[in-house]
Amino acid sequence: MASLDDLRFFTLVARLGSLTAVAREMGLTLPAVSKRLTLLEQRLGVQLVLRTTRRLDLTLEGERYVEGARPIISQLDELESVVSNSQALLTGRLNINASFGFGRRYIAPLISAFHRLHPELDIDLQLTSQPLNFLDSSVDIDLRVGEPPDSRLVAIKLKSNSRVVCASPAYLDKRGAPQQVTDLAQHNCIVLRQYESDYSLWRFARAGKEYVQKVSGDLSSNDGETVVNYARDGHGIILRSKWDIKTDLSQGALIPVLTDYQAPDADIFAVYTYRKHVPARISVFITYLKQRLALES
Repeated sequence: MASLDDLRFFTLVARLGSLTAVAREMGLTLPAVSKRLTLLEQRLGVQLVLRTTRRLDLTLEGERYVEGARPIISQLDELESVVSNSQALLTGRLNINASFGFGRRYIAPLISAFHRLHPELDIDLQLTSQPLNFLDSSVDIDLRVGEPPDSRLVAIKLKSNSRVVCASPAYLDKRGAPQQVTDLAQHNCIVLRQYESDYSLWRFARAGKEYVQKVSGDLSSNDGETVVNYARDGHGIILRSKWDIKTDLSQGALIPVLTDYQAPDADIFAVYTYRKHVPARISVFITYLKQRLALES
């Protein structure tokens, strides 16, 4: 019979992909972790991982074992959360995913403050530049811009967030400000290349009419902070989330243009997989985020 400890142990092995990392996480010696994995394989009568000098690769049996273990662990955690019915003391582990810029600037400090309120809760923040596939990850909450297309996911809106077209005073003094969307074709537009999106097409709306303009420029990046720095240095026009450039706007380092047009919103959502009973660690953290982000202007 599989024990819950064995299931948790092997899901940790699968997630970290290194016995050294597992030993560090569990506070054990490397030989102790290696022996535990060997005993688990002996009990099951199958090889769960292929050991190499650099990493661990799951065998087919190992993949099946961890795929079956994850929902069992999740259901037990949910059951314990419901039975305890206590939000005063949060325990267990909370895995969070967020984008690099938003995660570093806003989410990491809020996690630090939240952990002071719930010191018994282990929190892991993962920063990525790629969209998250919940089916292939152990993430509890994904903090993202825009609602997910998958109806099996629950999306809680944390904060409204508009996008702004802007440039530095130096650039506008040199090139002039665009007066309508089509003018962007004559400007150096700094694009943010993310995922597989049509990043060179900027969309707007005004008086119920939609406008789409293909933009181009000699600078681009897949990092939002880099794009903002380029614009701040006077290289061109950017389209960015207001939360990302609010200080630049208030200080006059970047000037809004095309203010008669509205770009698609970039509202911020907390996303998690649907479940009958949401663990307190998830619901409490989302409520905390929503309250704290509401204080951000």
